[in-house]
Amino acid sequence: MRLSLPAGAVLCVGLCVGLSLHGQKQPVAGQKSLSTEQIPTQGKEDEQTTRITLDVTRVNVLYTVTDKKGRFVTDLGKDDFSVFEGKKPQAIQEFTAESDLPLRIAVLVDTSNSIRTEFKFEQDAAIRFMQSVMRPRTDRMMLVSFDSAAELVSDLTDNLTVLEKGIKGMHPGGGTSLYDAIYFASKEKLMLDQPRDKFRRAMIIISDGDDTSSRYSRDQALEMAQKADVVIYAISTNTRRDDLDGDKILRYLTDETGGQAFFPFKVEDLDQNFENIANELRHQYNIFYRPEPLKADGLYHPVQVKVKTRKDLIVKARKGYYAPKL
Repeated sequence: MRLSLPAGAVLCVGLCVGLSLHGQKQPVAGQKSLSTEQIPTQGKEDEQTTRITLDVTRVNVLYTVTDKKGRFVTDLGKDDFSVFEGKKPQAIQEFTAESDLPLRIAVLVDTSNSIRTEFKFEQDAAIRFMQSVMRPRTDRMMLVSFDSAAELVSDLTDNLTVLEKGIKGMHPGGGTSLYDAIYFASKEKLMLDQPRDKFRRAMIIISDGDDTSSRYSRDQALEMAQKADVVIYAISTNTRRDDLDGDKILRYLTDETGGQAFFPFKVEDLDQNFENIANELRHQYNIFYRPEPLKADGLYHPVQVKVKTRKDLIVKARKGYYAPKL
């Protein structure tokens, strides 16, 4: 089922639906109104007319499979998996093993006063991650710093020199607007490249997880990340061995999007963390299914992927998608 509506941009449902955006200004914390992509039309009376094409009939899910020791399992086929929306089984329409998708990565660096003592640790972490995963002319990364407000430091680029300069130019100070940073990076940047299933979107948060200044809530930020098909990974800057509230927030955000939170105690511990993230981004399966029954209700629909042939394997994927509302 395909529907055409006036005013908007071209859009395909992955795990959820959102508007593609471009030409955005520097972010403002709590920004409420965002412009949509304008597609020029012919004729004076149609100057302000654009069209939205919505494919509301299929959902795609990117996911990884590991054994109980964390080793990736990459030799499974379509018949090894089952998919459920809610508790209802779904028929898999398409299946691929994706090992080399171009990456679109947002690195969010906490520059608030709360992490001043760990700030050099954060910068080293961001640089190490960039160097470990980026492939020139294929992958793109962006940098967002956040204290009292979220700020775009570097737009999506494959230029490692520009990215490293941006990281080294950050300075700590102010409150913490983690949720605003997640919302901005998801909505205004990571949604851009289409079709969605041809890119792997990831967000790396380097922070203690404590938000003090955001206008958006934790769940609003998470919803936008889910609508942009973003998998969140987190590097905690809490170098103490206490399990703080911020660590629990980082775990929640990563669990809900199919990512993972890491808790290193020194910068040397990061190498294995980043290798794990890089490997995960390169070893995933992709399935498409047509929801039955189809509901264009704008609501969140839980999804679960299982390996039906082996009970000892673990599937890591986002836990659901937002349907369009028509």
